[in-house]
Amino acid sequence: MNKCIINILILFFLITNQSIAEENIMILKLKNGDVKIELFQDVAPNHVKRIKELADNGKYDNVVFHRVIDGFMAQTGDVKFGNSDSSDYDLRRAGMGGSDLPDLKQEFSSLPHDRGTLSMARSSDPDSANSQFFICFKPAPFLDRQYTVFGKVLEGMEFVDMIKRGDENNNGSVSDPDKIISFKSQ
Repeated sequence: MNKCIINILILFFLITNQSIAEENIMILKLKNGDVKIELFQDVAPNHVKRIKELADNGKYDNVVFHRVIDGFMAQTGDVKFGNSDSSDYDLRRAGMGGSDLPDLKQEFSSLPHDRGTLSMARSSDPDSANSQFFICFKPAPFLDRQYTVFGKVLEGMEFVDMIKRGDENNNGSVSDPDKIISFKSQ
């Protein structure tokens, strides 16, 4: 009898653990392919909640990668000025906006900014992250413990590597930028 109860508990734990893991998997559709991303709910719960809320409400769909620096990162997520299908779209202002939701308090951690890391963009105020985020092309240890890491690319980094690069002389600003086709929970 005890062995049966233990087996049931193990099965319950495995099923529950799998469903929790799946709820933190997102698919970022880019023009060249899909990128599978794991969100770190336990590390940055408020940032993960925000990203999921905006993504699942379609706020990131058609948002451009307005700042892309070769060998560093690709930045996107300005849902106000960066949505190429919105009447508010203004490529010159992309990167200056966010969502209608309040800014988030920082959730800095010891997780490193490695290749494939997703981290929140912000102003000089550590508590100013809102909707914008970036994906690192290469390790960027100088950002560690200064920006909120909230996820990591699991599959499809080769498609992130194909995002159109910006002008090195203009802080990575991109003319005719690539965009997010969609960003949703798996």
